[in-house]
Amino acid sequence: MASAASVFLLNVTGQIESAKGVEEGISQIASKNRHIKEEIVWNFPVEITFKSTNPYGWPQIVVSVYGPDVFGNDIVRGYGAVHLPFTPGRHKKTIPMFVPESSSKLQKFTSWFTGRRPEFTDPKVVAQGDGREVTRVRSQGFLTLSFNVVTKDLKKLGYANSSSDPPNPAMISHP
Repeated sequence: MASAASVFLLNVTGQIESAKGVEEGISQIASKNRHIKEEIVWNFPVEITFKSTNPYGWPQIVVSVYGPDVFGNDIVRGYGAVHLPFTPGRHKKTIPMFVPESSSKLQKFTSWFTGRRPEFTDPKVVAQGDGREVTRVRSQGFLTLSFNVVTKDLKKLGYANSSSDPPNPAMISHP
């Protein structure tokens, strides 16, 4: 006899395809295409498996892009995050990228001169909204992510992951 599922699994495989507006990156060496001036093609592979009992705080992919400045210092070229869909199949997401900005012209000049520009020390800040409403940022292009999603045991735990999957009646509590 099969035992009841105690967790569900979410498997994501795909790639960070390209970026528009971001100048360079260091996780994989890339440069702008001569024919398409605004796009950098990465095709950087992504493979993630999540295991959980509750979809609260649903998984996100957080991306940090770094590249050298005119002095050769690695600086932030963009941050971005996207929630992963829990519907199985092929998905394509465009992630808006942003960078933190100095709050004054003096701080901006000082950070440029010293090579220490504003950046987040904890990548969780990008995925959470707490405290970000007071952070000055500017848009820095877009990143394209394409991926496949495979799920296991969502329905057994009572979660409907498509319009055709009604919730498991045994998992619904009645007052």
